[in-house]
Amino acid sequence: MSKLPLARTVALAAAVLAPVLSGNALGAGAAGGGGAGEVASPIGPARSDVDAGGVELAQVVNPADAQRRPAASRDTTQTPQEREHRSWKLPEVVVIGERPHRLREEQRIGTYSQPRWTATRRFPSTRVYVVPEGKVEFEYWARPTWNNGINEMRSLWEMEFGLPHRFQLDLYLRFDQEGDLSAMQLGQQVEVRWAFAEWGRLWGNPTFYFEWVGLEERPDKIEPKLLLGGQLSEGWHAGLNFVAELELSGEREYEYEVTGGISRSVIDSKLSLGAETRCAFTDVAAGRGNFAKNIRLGPSLQYRPLPQMTLNIAPLFGLTKESDDAQVFFNTGYEF
Repeated sequence: MSKLPLARTVALAAAVLAPVLSGNALGAGAAGGGGAGEVASPIGPARSDVDAGGVELAQVVNPADAQRRPAASRDTTQTPQEREHRSWKLPEVVVIGERPHRLREEQRIGTYSQPRWTATRRFPSTRVYVVPEGKVEFEYWARPTWNNGINEMRSLWEMEFGLPHRFQLDLYLRFDQEGDLSAMQLGQQVEVRWAFAEWGRLWGNPTFYFEWVGLEERPDKIEPKLLLGGQLSEGWHAGLNFVAELELSGEREYEYEVTGGISRSVIDSKLSLGAETRCAFTDVAAGRGNFAKNIRLGPSLQYRPLPQMTLNIAPLFGLTKESDDAQVFFNTGYEF
């Protein structure tokens, strides 16, 4: 068999492909510095996008598609090390079907698409939802109580952690003193919260709360709660808690309580004013059903001197003869 037809076929193929191969090789050499050993794609030019993590993503582009649609947006996916966890810096999450929020504190943020105002404590006596995943905050509490001339002082040092899957963990160191001359008594508290769903999926954004309280020379306690909260209208925020605080020994004092708070934003992300209430009903094992009633009501204020810092104060005053004369909640937090 003659070899001439095969040779002519090879020569013809080389002549046809030479312009394509030379063009791609020049393009590859210009992009990559003309390094030896580079292989150009015979399919067509490739576009290279760079995402926020510095990872280059190659994508084959059909020129016809490029003409009839705008260039694809870049992939802004971040690596875990680059994700922002500080709530005042978290970018807004745009929820399809919701109108834009005029107030920054009502923008949705984080993994759970929650309003920014829920990322920190708004009501000292009432909890709302969980904090965003990854958030870490230190808080200090002071809670003096006056009743029939007796002054009781409680202070708390707290670390707060936002965990994945709508969990939150709070750890407290507690100090109690009754009267000016009594010894300071120590305690510790461990609190866990779990939100039933992402924000806005269920009415009231229900959240389960459970706390264990270990006290020096006093009965330990457990404290389950159901937390509810939400936005009533633009600038108006509210929370409602159903609480049971149960002693595990001693007189087995059981306290059932409803707490609530309502707040109005005066200066966006800076100043809020409102009111809070605590309605407690307490009995002991020897007299179950004979409840002492402690009803308190008062104003509430939150001021944020820095984006990462909050100051809360709520002085509550007794409304019945059995109630405390006054009880003041002061809380300050600093987010890391």
